[in-house]
Amino acid sequence: MKTANFIANGRTLKGELKKDGLLYDAAGEAHNPDDVQFLLPLKPGKVIALALNYGDHVKELGFSAPPEPVMFLKPNTSLLPHKGTVIYPRGAKYMHYECELGIVIGRDARRVKAKDAEDYIGGYTISNDLVVRDYVSNYYRPPMRAKGWDTFGPMGPYYVTADEIADPYNLGIRSYVNGELRQEGNTSDMIRRGPELIEFMSRFMTLEAGDVILTGTPEGVSHVHPGDVMRMEIDGLGALENPVALEDESAEPLIAEEGERK
Repeated sequence: MKTANFIANGRTLKGELKKDGLLYDAAGEAHNPDDVQFLLPLKPGKVIALALNYGDHVKELGFSAPPEPVMFLKPNTSLLPHKGTVIYPRGAKYMHYECELGIVIGRDARRVKAKDAEDYIGGYTISNDLVVRDYVSNYYRPPMRAKGWDTFGPMGPYYVTADEIADPYNLGIRSYVNGELRQEGNTSDMIRRGPELIEFMSRFMTLEAGDVILTGTPEGVSHVHPGDVMRMEIDGLGALENPVALEDESAEPLIAEEGERK
């Protein structure tokens, strides 16, 4: 099942996307996805993100593969629905997208073994884990200032239940900016897959139903600017699209204290 939360005709609704490409609400009324205002497909309790989880992206950034998962929390205030506007911070020199498979936890998980972890996965969604690379350094870890800005966590447009995806680790990933293909990869290239991540995380914290694990991004990140439109695609999950606008002129620029790392 592929579901979305949206506003249509002044009503907040939940609908299922059918094969005819229309969203059907609980009353059976059909809605064209192009005519509705999308909301977040779910309200996560917490969003746990992975850095350096694709080998090609690790090389792209000039790092070596980490010996265990590199994690950080993405603040819920960063979450943004499909078609919502991403705000480019004043003073930023290099902001880029990261198209990622989001794993949605289906039921509470604590001390779960990898062999059993699939039973705890409710479904999947698309996420764009935006980052201002200016603020990423070895000193400021985890990179909250780089990745925690309001609007830096677009997610959706759909929540796709696990039974809809035959193999979540063989899905094509593509990122477009203004229609130009910038990033292309496949979830098969993850260093650590969902079951291993769930085992690792659930050793020391409870993963609750509705939590989302962002599983990292392949190589191909590049600069986006105010006025650009980003489109993140993952096979079987749809397409997440967001425009970029410059932060209000009254905002004081936040300047990096250390040199950029590109």
